[in-house]
Amino acid sequence: MKFAAIDIGTNAVRLLIKEIQVIDGKYDVRKVSFTRVPLRLGEDVFETGDISEGKAKNLVKVMRAFWYLMDVYGIEWFRACATSAMREATNVEKVRELVKREANIDIDIIDGDEEADLIFRNFSVASLKTNSDYLYMDVGGGSLELTLIRDGKRLRGKSFKIGTLRSLKGMTFDGEWEAVEEFIKHVSENDEKLVAIGTGGNINRLQRLIRNPKNTPISVSKLVAVNAKLKSLTYEERVRELALKPDRADVIILAADIYIKVMKLAGAEEIIVPKVGLSDGIILKINEEYRAFKAEKSAKNK
Repeated sequence: MKFAAIDIGTNAVRLLIKEIQVIDGKYDVRKVSFTRVPLRLGEDVFETGDISEGKAKNLVKVMRAFWYLMDVYGIEWFRACATSAMREATNVEKVRELVKREANIDIDIIDGDEEADLIFRNFSVASLKTNSDYLYMDVGGGSLELTLIRDGKRLRGKSFKIGTLRSLKGMTFDGEWEAVEEFIKHVSENDEKLVAIGTGGNINRLQRLIRNPKNTPISVSKLVAVNAKLKSLTYEERVRELALKPDRADVIILAADIYIKVMKLAGAEEIIVPKVGLSDGIILKINEEYRAFKAEKSAKNK
């Protein structure tokens, strides 16, 4: 069965399609298609508070394209979720209505807690030790989600208005970093060192730049070193010499700064990059709902 997730983020809009099958009692999850469009809704929202007419029209075009792609792949179960930029936009309902009318897609505006919960669902499919303490970090364009994982369970989590595009626009809220520090102070109740888990497009790209072996933790010292290299290059050099996408080259340093700062605050010496994110979590949630629906339908037919 194929499922699709649309992640309407601050920096980009993404469509992920996966196929999930049950083989020998276990889920076999395979990526079918991934499409990313750097729409940058946050550029408007963090400056004016609104999503501009031009951005709204482009969002409709992207949603139409995604609708047709899902139709080609035979997708019946999908969900579109919007995060920081849209939940802060004063004209969000007007934009949602426009997308529904013109592209036939309902957009769910999810809060920081639900976003963190959906991202956390990926922990079950990541190859990690369940008897350790982990600090799950997701750095987006408009928000930072932190989650403490203990014994394979989500113990506590919180969303902060800290993000790459928000920082680029100089719109980080006063007191947010103090709130992060306060959260981290109470994040672990024993002496065991925390291991960080990092998700988001920027940490995935940083891992490739470091050339770290797959499924091998990255030390904070390696992150500091690659960030120093990035800072030594101009924007144009980062695009040309490192083959970074234009919408990645201007925010990747800000993302690295956030990951490094949080790791140092938490005393985490390394970070694992499972290369999963919100879209993957949405699909896992849809799969649960689909299986429950099928089970209920089957029970009624008996």
